[in-house]
Amino acid sequence: MMKQAMIFAAGLGTRLKPLTDHMPKALVEVDGQSLLERVIKRLADANFDHLVVNVHHFSGQIIDFLRDHDNFGLDIQVSDETDALLDTGGGIRKAQQLFDLHYPILIHNVDILSNLDLDRFYRLNDKTMCCDCGVPHVRIGARLLVSWRKTKRYLVFNDQMRLVGWVNLSTGEVKSPFAEVRTALEQQQYPMDATDEPMVIADHYHLFAFSGIHTFYPCLFPLMADYPSKFSIVDFYLGQCGKLPIVGYNKTDLKLMDVGKLDTLHDAERFLRELG
Repeated sequence: MMKQAMIFAAGLGTRLKPLTDHMPKALVEVDGQSLLERVIKRLADANFDHLVVNVHHFSGQIIDFLRDHDNFGLDIQVSDETDALLDTGGGIRKAQQLFDLHYPILIHNVDILSNLDLDRFYRLNDKTMCCDCGVPHVRIGARLLVSWRKTKRYLVFNDQMRLVGWVNLSTGEVKSPFAEVRTALEQQQYPMDATDEPMVIADHYHLFAFSGIHTFYPCLFPLMADYPSKFSIVDFYLGQCGKLPIVGYNKTDLKLMDVGKLDTLHDAERFLRELG
């Protein structure tokens, strides 16, 4: 089975200023190695055959970096968003022609470090292929890596780990295509800060934080047709989860760090040492 992935590397990296005044976030180094190189090598170790990297901010530097490293011996193509940053959903849609639409696509933010077994996570899709492969399958749209951690914004899943909504604990704002879910979330009194233990609403709505790693099924591409050029993939998932199952995968022993701020760079070095 072919294994393909997309690395989100087009962001402006505003939280990493002033470093990103002169380079893209993807080329910021942690312990002597760029974030982009770390993700590429992890995907290579997991035997991915084909990678797509989207670029925008200082795009030429990323293109030169890949060329200077001979694409790390992999089949890597660039989805160029230099003219306009398309956000995560728009970025996936623009890159559609660069993928084999018979296979799912692993999506990985460039600034995420984790202990996730990428090969195993991708192979969870073996029994849920949405494409017409002639083998019985359960049709889903995406699988999202999630976990419980303290944050302000959570995805909401039912007992079967199907995505049903989203909530902001600070503002009480909710999003869901399901009326009963919206009612349950809107009636809930939320703490200003998340608790140490996972939250469950109305006995069977589970709150989890998104990791920035997910598997996207090509059967979702047609549903993107009416979206604007720039849109969030999370908003897209929330808009479509009533039509096609978007499921969560809760890795209870997940160790994950978002290297998105200057003060996390030194912590990231320690985090990598702990991962081994």
